[in-house]
Amino acid sequence: MSLSHTALPAELPAPETGGCRATREILNRVGDKWSLYIVASLANGTRRFNELRRGIDGISQRMLTLTLRGMERDGLVTRTIYPTIPPRVDYDLTELGRTLLEPVMALVNWANDNQFAIAEAHRRFDEAPEPGTVPAQGVVHRRR
Repeated sequence: MSLSHTALPAELPAPETGGCRATREILNRVGDKWSLYIVASLANGTRRFNELRRGIDGISQRMLTLTLRGMERDGLVTRTIYPTIPPRVDYDLTELGRTLLEPVMALVNWANDNQFAIAEAHRRFDEAPEPGTVPAQGVVHRRR
């Protein structure tokens, strides 16, 4: 991703327009935490359902199923069922889904690179007095 991707259009469409609504729905899908984990998990190729479930800490079987189903509907993943006992189900990114790897991995890398700075910001914020409280002994606190 380059800085050219940050430019806003000259005029933003009204939120109720069809294109804006469709964009919002797509961003809701690809921007939720489970979809991001699934895309990152499938970056290196096909995974079985249970591999995904074990590899994504905190996701329930139901949430994984619902998220994969939505991503399949959106054309981001393929689902292959093998007629074995028990049935084997594999998931892989589609060509369209692979186009998400660059922005998703950029976001994942950004989060990894900035986790300590964000934790420090949390600490400073949590230690600062609530707005409107009287500062002790004339000390002025400023939120950063």
